[in-house]
Amino acid sequence: MTVEVEIIQRDSIKPSSPTPPHLQHYQLSFLDQINPPVFMPIILFYPNNPDLYLDNAQKSAHLKNSLSECLTKFYPLAGRVVNNCFVDCSDVGVPYVEARAHCHLSEVVANPIPKEFNKFLPCDLDDIRDLPVLVQVTFFECGGVAVAVNLSHKVADAMSLLTFVNGWAATARGETNVPPPQFEGAEFFPPIDTTGFRSNTGIVKDNIVTKRFVFTASNIAALRDKFSDTTFGEFPRHPSRIEALSSFIWARFVTAIKAQDEPNKIYSLLQVVNLRPRTDPPLPDCFFGNFSRPAIVVPSRDGEINCQAIISQMKSEILKTEWRLCHQTSGRR
Repeated sequence: MTVEVEIIQRDSIKPSSPTPPHLQHYQLSFLDQINPPVFMPIILFYPNNPDLYLDNAQKSAHLKNSLSECLTKFYPLAGRVVNNCFVDCSDVGVPYVEARAHCHLSEVVANPIPKEFNKFLPCDLDDIRDLPVLVQVTFFECGGVAVAVNLSHKVADAMSLLTFVNGWAATARGETNVPPPQFEGAEFFPPIDTTGFRSNTGIVKDNIVTKRFVFTASNIAALRDKFSDTTFGEFPRHPSRIEALSSFIWARFVTAIKAQDEPNKIYSLLQVVNLRPRTDPPLPDCFFGNFSRPAIVVPSRDGEINCQAIISQMKSEILKTEWRLCHQTSGRR
């Protein structure tokens, strides 16, 4: 269905306490510098809770107040990125959009259409800005709420996005024992002079067709069993869920393009690796910033597609990524 979303108001949420002067210059790491300034989105849908007698204005006020309090810990998100070098943490504020959807929440989630979900986001994902994060809260006619967060890949990765969202949620619940984020990325990956470097290279605004495929837990479990390495007797090596599903999708992709394949064209399979648990010693999830790197493989398209071989290539490339990481971060802690 087509969703009609109306913007009600725009606001700017600042930290509830001013950021101290010695924290107002947040240095980007090398991994931050080379990441494109595109936004990573997350949309959380909440049905109406009849036991909570709150109108939309009260819900919005609670979200704003808890976000303001949360930003005292995540202070770089209320700043602005400067020259692909640092974040000016002068508490300019996080853009906060409040909207109204002229439908019920159940109508949206019952038949999700990816392009319609964009209406719940505070900006386009390829809208290049100096903003670290934007928020949009959309109220439905039934009392349900959608909370969307767009976090710039320039300042953080997906794990950091989850850390921020979980921190905001914990603050909204009144919890006080939330681990604070640690902003030490530049110590592990020191920045470089990026004069002349354009981190937005490769960002295009082409119309891209998006399709949604749902794999149940039982589907993925069956794929893991199917692609297990049985050469180890009664203790077969099972691929991870991501590895099993990625190799399956790759196999279907190659089958689909065979009829019109260009022999000299190269197709690669990219898997993003979270580096935090792979350092020595491992880093906690609360390490904020870009702590991820791509592991890229180019599986063979000749002959029969072997998913186990693809999984083996993926594991090998991840091990290489870990080895390079150990050398890059050696002695930094």
